[in-house]
Formats: sequence, C-alpha cells, structure tokens
Amino acid sequence: MQPSEADEAQSSIPDGTPAGTPGRILQIEKCSIHDGDGLRTVVFLKGCPFRCAWCAAPESQDSEFNFGYGRLMSSAELISEIAKDEIFYFHSGGGVTISGGEPLLQVGFCEAVLRECKSMGINTAIETCAFGSYGNLEKLLPHLDIVYADIKLMDNKEHIKWTGASNETVLSNIRCMSENFSGKLRIRLPLVPTVNMNENFLKSAAEFCKGLAKLDLVELLPYHRLGLESYRKLGRENSLANVIPPGREAMEKARTVFSQLAPDIKVI
Repeated sequence: MQPSEADEAQSSIPDGTPAGTPGRILQIEKCSIHDGDGLRTVVFLKGCPFRCAWCAAPESQDSEFNFGYGRLMSSAELISEIAKDEIFYFHSGGGVTISGGEPLLQVGFCEAVLRECKSMGINTAIETCAFGSYGNLEKLLPHLDIVYADIKLMDNKEHIKWTGASNETVLSNIRCMSENFSGKLRIRLPLVPTVNMNENFLKSAAEFCKGLAKLDLVELLPYHRLGLESYRKLGRENSLANVIPPGREAMEKARTVFSQLAPDIKVI
C-alpha cells in the first residue's frame, strides 16, 4: 500500500454522482451464478475508495480507463443490455447485480438503472464495500432486493493498513441497513491467509453479525490469485502474490468456527 493511495482513499467519504451521469463500466458478465440468486447479469463498475491488498480486479480501482479497461454507458444503454436476458432471470430466479469497483461512487447512475430494472420486475442486487454516505445508500435501498456488503477486517488499524481506509463508516452503514432495509442483507467475509484468516477475526465478525437486526446469511470467500496478471499489466506489485489460497479443508474449518460462534446465522 502506497501512502499516497491510503491518504487519497481516506480523504473523504465519496458522495457519488448525480442522476444522468454516464456510468463508468469495467465489464458486463452474463449468466453468473456467484453474485446473487439464479442466473445474473453482473455489471462491474470502475472506481473504488479502497485499495485492498488482495483485490482480484485492480483495474477496477481507478475510475479512469487505463490500458483500455472499461467504457462509458448511459443508464438507458445498460438497461437495454440487461433486458436482453430477461427470460433467463425469470426462469432461474436471477436478475442483475451491480458490483465493484464501488456502486456508491456512481450512485446517480446506479439508482437510475436499479429503479428501471425493478419496474421491469427484474431482481436487483449490489455488491458494496459500504464505504460512503448512508444517504447515498438510502437512495439505492428502495430499488434493491439484495445487498452484499463486505466486512474485510474488524480491527480499524488493520483495516486501514490493508485497505487504505477506516472501517468505521462501513460498520455503521451495515448496522443501519440491517435496521432499515426490507430486502436481503448478506455479509461477505473475504478470508485472506496472513491478513484475516484467523480465529480472532472470525470471532469479532461473528459478534458483530449477531448484533445485526436483520441478516439473511454470511458468506465466507476464499482468497484467490486470479488477478495477478492484471497487476502485471498495470505495472503494479502485489504484496500477497506468494500467499497460498486456502483449501477446502481450511474453509470448512472457518465455517465451523463461525457457526459455533453464531449458531443462529446461516453460513455458506
């Protein structure tokens, strides 16, 4: 983590963009089964306030279109693209998921897309780091069926060390969502050996999740190294390049530990 990156990420809570602003799209993935219920179209955005050391898509962090990554799209253009797969959504119980970068950095664009998708009867979801003003989250929540929110580290100093920003806003926003969101709130815990794949993190995360008013489930995500080629193309060093991803046995052990600490919470 470069100091300048950390300073930039912590300088302010992102305010997002006004309605009518074109979306900065990294890529669109069709027929995904990993980002919500059923078959989904996943829209990956450009721009993120975090600089997670384990980020699998470093090309999504910068809002600029460096090295040919990404393009601008109007909300109408994106909705037209999403609508092409309506039949798959309805037969599989799927829909559209807007993912990172970070949707809260493009809140006006995301609100326009999500509102129209809901009016068309398409199931909607976002994947968010929850680092943004709660007012921006409130703009999106009425148009969402599912929210995936990451908890990367519970200790604030460690969170700043590994992501470049504080987790105080993240945890506050998740608490507020758990009280006010009528859809499904799902927490994701990325587990990274040498960073947070330990009992202390699982214990503190479990205690936090037990205190949430409403929670659909918790998903444990294993660290992987699929983004290493992107780091090479961007000319950036990956400090975790030599970390071995956790195997099936290690992930099952983590699920067992979490389940024992929070037996009333569904863990996948």
